[in-house]
Amino acid sequence: MSVDNNTSRNHHRTRDAGKKAGQFRLDLGNGTWWWSAETYRVHGFEPGDVVPTTELVLAHKHPDDRGNVRGLLDRAAATGEPFSSVHRIMDAHGVERYVALVGQGRRDRESGEVVELMGYFTDVTATIAARASERTRRDIAAAAEGRGPIEQAKGVLIATHGVSADEAFARLKQASNDKNVRLRDLASVVVDEAMRAGGDCAERVDAILR
Repeated sequence: MSVDNNTSRNHHRTRDAGKKAGQFRLDLGNGTWWWSAETYRVHGFEPGDVVPTTELVLAHKHPDDRGNVRGLLDRAAATGEPFSSVHRIMDAHGVERYVALVGQGRRDRESGEVVELMGYFTDVTATIAARASERTRRDIAAAAEGRGPIEQAKGVLIATHGVSADEAFARLKQASNDKNVRLRDLASVVVDEAMRAGGDCAERVDAILR
């Protein structure tokens, strides 16, 4: 039944999820492409679902990356030199993926002309997602680490100078820029000084921020 076939195809895609590198060849004489089974799957197809063409390859590139990839292939066809690119594609299911494209040209032995491009498509979506997730985690951790002192320093300025939260932050930020000191470090100094001086700290805080 069709349900069984679809289930089988989905299982096939899942089973191959960890094997996301595929080969390709492009005959520059007649413009025909050959894809390995994994290259079909990188693009969200099963082998034989479509006939790969340059138009199909470019159509699946993310619109923001399509022009760069077109230029890359054109240069490689003209020079035969090795090429590489990491860019986005929209696969057959409308899912955005990151792929690494690497390859080189092959020259005809007699004429010396570039007659073929060959190489690999590799799905690097998981790798890029993991790196982005780690970068986001570090950014959030850094922001959380600095939030306490900065919020406390804002509170000191609000209490001692009667300014708004926005104005307090602007003064801290300006002093940080003027002194070329990290905002978190400056805020910690303000808080420490305020705690040592008690209620009579406005002048001391002003001295730190000047």
